Amino acid sequence: MVWVWVVIALVVILLLWLVAAYNGLVGARNRVDNSWSQVEVQLKRRYDLIPNLVETVKGYAAHEQETFERVIQARNAAQAAGTPAEQAEAENFLTGALRQLFALAEAYPQLRASENFQQLQAELSETENKIAVSRQIYNDTVLTFNNKVQQVPTNVVASLFGFAAREFFDAGDEAAQAPSVEF
Repeated sequence: MVWVWVVIALVVILLLWLVAAYNGLVGARNRVDNSWSQVEVQLKRRYDLIPNLVETVKGYAAHEQETFERVIQARNAAQAAGTPAEQAEAENFLTGALRQLFALAEAYPQLRASENFQQLQAELSETENKIAVSRQIYNDTVLTFNNKVQQVPTNVVASLFGFAAREFFDAGDEAAQAPSVEF
């Protein structure tokens, strides 16, 4: 009779642990999703600023159509990216295109002196900083989640219920720096 109670107690303890491990994985997964949403909010803010920036520069350098098209194509590609890896690649391309746009702006002193251009540049720089912070939070959250998914004993629960490791958002060193203009 004692053995029955011992077995029942072990089963109850195992079930409680299973529920706790599952709930921990669900919570970690939800934190990853939430932190990715925060990255997307900042990226959308960036994408919304770009057309205004392009239009401002166009007013001073209308003959630089190729640069403008490259920036818009890069923005559209970044908006269409799906996974964090695709997003990182698209963001690197967009950062390069923005650098070309700012380099172009340096050739036009009236543009550099434009209050609208300065404001847009400042907003973009602030947004780039917010993206970097959001990306770091996302990657920290993914690290915590991936550790739970891959470490014993929660990896057993993760595999039973289909939890899989998530991708990091590694935008690379070049994209981590905000595009800047020297005035």
